[in-house]
Amino acid sequence: MSIRINVLDHVMVPDHQAMSEEEVQALLARYSITFDQLPKVFHDDPGVRQVNGKVGDVVRIIRQSHTAGIAEAYRLVVRRPKK
Repeated sequence: MSIRINVLDHVMVPDHQAMSEEEVQALLARYSITFDQLPKVFHDDPGVRQVNGKVGDVVRIIRQSHTAGIAEAYRLVVRRPKK
């Protein structure tokens, strides 16, 4: 029997959200950047897997911050290179 754990329920794991195509386009326009300029996250990251992120998706990561209150980061999902 396999037990599935939602890693996003852990207090140390920030909230992950898969972004829609419209949200991604607005993000790129807001910061005047291209898709490839986004920081990367691997497809097998537990938080990305939990939100069913696929290669090419953009994931919003929301953290609680002592200085900013709420800090949002955006990551492009990429495939982990083979060793």
